Amino acid sequence: MERLAMQNLIAWTQNKKRKPLIVWGARQVGKTYLVKDLFAEKYYKDNYIYIDFKIDDNVNEFCQKTANAEKIIEYLSLLKGRHIDENTLLIFDEIQECPNIISALKYFCQDFRNIPVIATGSMIRIKIQRTTHKRGGSHEKFLFPVGKINQITIYPLSFDEFLMNKNRIMYDTIQKAYKAKKPLEAAIHELAMEQVYRYLLVGGMPEAVDSYIEDGDLLASREILKELYDNYLADMELYQASQEAIVRSRALFSNIYKELNKENKNFSPSLVEAKAKTRDFATSIQWLTLAHIVIQSYQLKEHITMPLVADEDSYFRLFLCDMGMFSYQSGINSVSFVSNERENTLSGIFFENFIANELTAKGNNLFYWKGKSTAELEFIVESDNKLYPIDVKKGKGTLNSLEKFSNHNKFEYAIKASRNNFGYNFEQKLLTVPFYFFPFVAKDLAEGNMTTF
Repeated sequence: MERLAMQNLIAWTQNKKRKPLIVWGARQVGKTYLVKDLFAEKYYKDNYIYIDFKIDDNVNEFCQKTANAEKIIEYLSLLKGRHIDENTLLIFDEIQECPNIISALKYFCQDFRNIPVIATGSMIRIKIQRTTHKRGGSHEKFLFPVGKINQITIYPLSFDEFLMNKNRIMYDTIQKAYKAKKPLEAAIHELAMEQVYRYLLVGGMPEAVDSYIEDGDLLASREILKELYDNYLADMELYQASQEAIVRSRALFSNIYKELNKENKNFSPSLVEAKAKTRDFATSIQWLTLAHIVIQSYQLKEHITMPLVADEDSYFRLFLCDMGMFSYQSGINSVSFVSNERENTLSGIFFENFIANELTAKGNNLFYWKGKSTAELEFIVESDNKLYPIDVKKGKGTLNSLEKFSNHNKFEYAIKASRNNFGYNFEQKLLTVPFYFFPFVAKDLAEGNMTTF
């Protein structure tokens, strides 16, 4: 399975000033597969050492006692019977089980920078936080190697990655059309939209995608999603300080679809727990967002100033990290995604969660705009010091909110993401992009490469 993050790893290994790299991400999004099976096997074939701190108990025990990089290298060399030098890749997997190895990365950077080191972890920051703030425990500050590491975050497969693996010819056709800024022919447009609907159901969790690509069975991939969803809920017992935090994290996670599917999509604590206040869920929100299970989008009001910054008292919305899990949580029938009636069955919030995922996967922060009355725009992105309001429409829709937004804010042009074909309206300063183009739009926004019309 191809992953776009391979390009980040290739750039890292070729960088003469590289530092030890930490690959973050939620569990089962493919971190180990990316680092070990794709990257290490291709670029360090037969010359890498892989340590899994969940099962390599002896290494775990040794590294818990020292952050000395020289001692760790000597120990691993003797354990594996191999010389370790600048051509040897060290992979430390599941580092949440041995947080002390994080401290060691500082000394790898200072004293053995020529040796390539990649560490991967899920929820490590939460465990670090809990370890260093236990009630009655040690108050010694955990040594996080600020400035001594490189970092990337891996997400579930975005739509373009899904398409790369499912239908490479379609991917190439869509990418070519986007680069040329031309609409697809009507018949091909419909085929591309069909792939979008399939993605909305399957999502980007590698195991579910792999199953669907191999067998083409939507129901089988749905069963995998159910198992993954239940595993996420079970994981919430780990690395949390209290039973109350566990219960609230599970309840919050399980109600994302319900929160977004109401008229006012802002987070409402009382919908999750009667008489609760937002501050009651602060720990759970922090846990879920740091674990990359939930994505937080912050509200902006009326006149916007740059850089975009969340107000401490701002309202916010929460999205699920994966479309497949979102669809599963909604309870919608799989048949709805392939039926002719799906336009009436799928609510617009499916597409909003889709856009939130694509923006996040490409490195954009999430904000939305709320004007007076019912005026709102689902996303606001700052790119190259310019504002790009994004309107997400299941169908054609109206542009009333954009008109009200323009009364208070200057913007380069607005982007309407919908099932409609590509086009640009000079009078309205409105770029219409079909959903299958949006991963490329999100990448250009993140890199400041948006086209000037």
